[in-house]
Amino acid sequence: MKYILALDQGTTSSRVALVDEGLNVVGILSREFPQIYPKEGWVEHDPMDIWASQYGVMMELVAKSGAPLADVQAIGITNQRETTIVWDKATGKPVYNAIVWQCRRTADKIDALVKDGYGEMIRQKTGLIPDAYFSASKIQWILDNVDGAREKAERGELLFGTVDTWLIWKLTDGKRHVTDRTNASRTMLFNIDTMDWDDELLALFGIPRSMLPKVQSSGEYFGYANVGGRQIPIAGVAGDQQAALFGQGCHEKGEAKNTYGTGCFLLMNTGTERPNSQNGLLTTVAATRKDQPPQYALEGSVFIGGAVIQWLRDEMRFFAESRDAEYYAKKVPDTGGVYIVPAFAGLGAPYWDMYARGTIFGITRGTKREHIIRAAQESIAYQSADLVSAMEKDTGIPLKRLKVDGGASRDGFLMQFQADILQADVVKPSSHESTALGVAMLAGLSVGVWRDETQLRAMQKTDRTYTPKMDDTQRQEKLRKWHKAVERTRGWDSE
Repeated sequence: MKYILALDQGTTSSRVALVDEGLNVVGILSREFPQIYPKEGWVEHDPMDIWASQYGVMMELVAKSGAPLADVQAIGITNQRETTIVWDKATGKPVYNAIVWQCRRTADKIDALVKDGYGEMIRQKTGLIPDAYFSASKIQWILDNVDGAREKAERGELLFGTVDTWLIWKLTDGKRHVTDRTNASRTMLFNIDTMDWDDELLALFGIPRSMLPKVQSSGEYFGYANVGGRQIPIAGVAGDQQAALFGQGCHEKGEAKNTYGTGCFLLMNTGTERPNSQNGLLTTVAATRKDQPPQYALEGSVFIGGAVIQWLRDEMRFFAESRDAEYYAKKVPDTGGVYIVPAFAGLGAPYWDMYARGTIFGITRGTKREHIIRAAQESIAYQSADLVSAMEKDTGIPLKRLKVDGGASRDGFLMQFQADILQADVVKPSSHESTALGVAMLAGLSVGVWRDETQLRAMQKTDRTYTPKMDDTQRQEKLRKWHKAVERTRGWDSE
C-alpha cells in the first residue's frame, strides 16, 4: 500500500492525516497549541509552537499507524494562510512571534495607503482588497518594530515565510526557502498576472526581495523532509482553502466549496480566466500542478465562523464541547428573534469593515442560552449566504449546489439551515478532511500515486446532501433582519 502524509497546520491546531492510495484517511491526529493575545485586536503564535506541534503530531501518527516509512511516497503541506513569520537566516530563530491572519494591528496602515490612493493599484496587481488580514503590512510591522530587524533585512539576513514556507524550511533543515502560488497570492505582494513578486508593491511596503521565498506551482517537488531518518519528498503545497477546493474536486470553472473552520471560506473555481469582483470578493490563485496553466478562483472570507462556537464554549462557558452546540440549537424552534453578528475581528467579504465589532440583537427577558447558541449557529450560515450572493452577482451563475467541509460541516442543524437560507443543495463528502485530502492529492499526483484529476474524482464519495425545506417568505424575512443587524454593527470601533 502506498501512503501520503498530509500536514494540515491550522490556526488553533496542527493536524496530520495518513492517506492511502484508495483516497482513504487511515489515520489522523491533531494537537492544539497556544493562542497569544498581547493587546486588544492582536493575535500571535509562537513559530516554535507551530513547528513543534506539527512535527510532534506527524511523528506520533507515523509511530501509531504502523505504516512502514518506506511506503510513504510523499508529504503534502497545507496551512493557515496570511500568517506571517520572519526569522534569522543564519540561526533559524524567529525575530518575533508569528502575526496571525486575524490580527488587526496594521489596520491604520492599510487605511492610510487607501487614503493615499494605492487601493486600486494593489487590487489590480494582487486581486485582493487592501486589508490588515494579508501578510504585507504584517512583515512591514515586524521590520519597523523589532530592534535591528530592518537593518538585518536590508543586509539579506532575514527570511519571510507564510506557515508553509516555515515548515518546509524546518523539515529540510534550512535547505529550501520556497512557497507555492496559492500562499504567495495571499501576501498582497504577489502579482497574480505575472505570477511573481511585484517590485512596486515591495517598495510600497519597504520589504527587501531577498526576504521572499521562491514561488512554485502547488503540485511539484519542494524539497526532501527528514522523517525518522528517511528522506521523503515534499511534493504538494497549498494554502488551506485552495487545498480544500482541490480536495472537493472543484477542478473546473463554476464549481464551488465552503470550508467551515475557524473562519468560513467560500471559493469558486473560475478557470484560467482572471475575474475581477465588483461585489467585495477577492481574486486568488487556485491550486494547480506543474506544467498546468495557472487557474484562478473567486473567494469570500468570513473571519469568524466556527470561532463563534469556540467563543460560546471558552469565554461564555455555555457548553463544554463544541459539538454540543447542535444539541442546544435544536432545543428551541427558532432564535426567539435574536441575531448575532460575530464581527470579533471586523467583517470580511463582502463588507470589508475593519471597524465592525460583534453584537447581539433582539434580546428580551425571555431570551435563553439556547436562543443565543442557535443564533450563533445561524450567523455562520448567514455570513456564508452573503458570500454566495456576491459570487452569483459577479459570475452571473446561480449556485445550484455547494460542497462543504471543515469541522462544522458535521453539524446537521447548521448544514440544513445553510441549505434553507441558500435555497441550494449542500453536499457533504464522506470524508470531511477535504483540506488534508486536497494536498495529499497534489502530492500523490506529483509522485505518480494517481494518474490525474479524473481518476481522483471517480474515487470520491458523498456522505449526505441537504436539500432546502424553508418557505421562501420566511427565508427572505430572516435575511432582511440579518442584514439590518449587520448594518447596525458596521463602523462601531471607528473614531
